[in-house]
Amino acid sequence: MKIRSADVIVTSPGRNFVTLRITTDDGLTGLGDATLNGRELAVAGYLTEHVAPLLIDRDASRIEDTWQYLYRGAYWRRGPVTMAAIAAVDTALWDIKAKAAGMPLYQLLGGASRTGALAYGHASGRDLPELMDSVRAHLAQGYRAIRIQTGIPGLDSVYGVAASSAAGGERYDYEPARRSGGDRALPVEETWDTRAYLRHVPAVFEAVRAEFGPELPLLHDGHHRMTPIQAAKLGKALEPYDLFWLEDATPGEDQAALRLIRQHTTTPLAIGEVFNSVYDYTTLLSERLIDYVRSAVTHTGGVSAMRKLLDHAAVYGIRSGLHGPTDISPVGMAAALHLDLAVHNFGIQEYMRHSADTLEVFRTSYTFTDGLLHPSDTPGLGLELDDEAAAAFPYTPAYLPVNRLKDGTVHDW
Repeated sequence: MKIRSADVIVTSPGRNFVTLRITTDDGLTGLGDATLNGRELAVAGYLTEHVAPLLIDRDASRIEDTWQYLYRGAYWRRGPVTMAAIAAVDTALWDIKAKAAGMPLYQLLGGASRTGALAYGHASGRDLPELMDSVRAHLAQGYRAIRIQTGIPGLDSVYGVAASSAAGGERYDYEPARRSGGDRALPVEETWDTRAYLRHVPAVFEAVRAEFGPELPLLHDGHHRMTPIQAAKLGKALEPYDLFWLEDATPGEDQAALRLIRQHTTTPLAIGEVFNSVYDYTTLLSERLIDYVRSAVTHTGGVSAMRKLLDHAAVYGIRSGLHGPTDISPVGMAAALHLDLAVHNFGIQEYMRHSADTLEVFRTSYTFTDGLLHPSDTPGLGLELDDEAAAAFPYTPAYLPVNRLKDGTVHDW
């Protein structure tokens, strides 16, 4: 099978997505997610101008060779733009190969290791009553594990908390990136106070455990905002509430920070959504400084690279917890689910439901039942993109919020 075309589709059904569609000379098509939140056009341009021309007339069945050709041949390796582009190509080629075989992708990855992938949802609230209502709503939807995020007293808006007031009250559910008013698209700026956060969060988990009992798996995302000693303090304070994990406690680029955190707390640690290569993990895995790998197929080189990363993590008893909010398109989510079903060291899958508009563009077949996700047995990834629906939602610039401390200093978000 020769590659006949490689087309880049940019659409914004509630948020921006970049999708690569590869078509072979015998008419098979494959999709890959290339979305990079807030920098979508950088990847679209990389694919259109630098990658797509290299794919024409290549053998679509040579997935590993194509991956190495794009990674090693470019000289400039790694980085989120490059790896998102390579991920889109790799995922699309796996989609084609599985369709050619007449099998769902997970069968080509070794078959199912479980009946479904345990998923966690995002419960949040500006205050405790709103948070409790959100937890109840997620339990009613069938979730069996819940991420807990909350507003902080004295702060108008907190990233990751739905219906934050500082940006007009719009929800984060379907669009973590937001648009500011005026003629130019500029990031919304939020004020942050780490000490107030550290005082507040343990009491939140005490209240949630008192309300929902000891069995419900609870997770929390620190959004890279703490120093190592602050993260160690929080991990220690949260130990009585038996978290499933504390995620992104410190900035991801400082791997040594995890050593200090690990020395002070037994709270399980997860990190990796800003990583894009196995090389970002080598210290964390070999020294067992984390418990869960948090990368996305979309940003980490695709199905091929993610499978290798998870196999490497399995050597050290470290499990998967793949990134899956709404800035991963349904294409990226489907690819993650096939890996979730196949790998032995699966841990949990993040799952935020996409908007109705998004699901008009991306026609999915994966399912969520009784807290478990399944990619479906449809050949390939199990979804298609509706070109007419995609064209109805043109690209609109949007950015994640910028955090500043009370003195005006830009801070990790």
